[in-house]
Amino acid sequence: MSFEDALKNVDGGVIIDIEVTPGSKSLCVPSGYNLWRKRIEVRLSQNAQKGKANEQLIGSIADLFGLRPSDISIVNGMHNSKKSLLLGNAEYSVIISILNDKLPAHCD
Repeated sequence: MSFEDALKNVDGGVIIDIEVTPGSKSLCVPSGYNLWRKRIEVRLSQNAQKGKANEQLIGSIADLFGLRPSDISIVNGMHNSKKSLLLGNAEYSVIISILNDKLPAHCD
């Protein structure tokens, strides 16, 4: 099994399953892969208050994959640490390639 289990190719883009840890000491996107939960792990420096962590998540994912924040939407888990994001207008093979380069990440 690999991180590809966290991705689904759908009409209009790619869905990526994420597990977020808000309020971390540093921002780290991606910070690893949870083999059992089949989710890409992300550490956010923002706390989960008033949508700040979700804003940071969307901005960081947009930067990682070279997308606009408006191309990304949370389709599941808006108020949960386990989220599914739709990366609109993204190509599955490009997402795989970027994650291949970035995982495993080594964040301080």
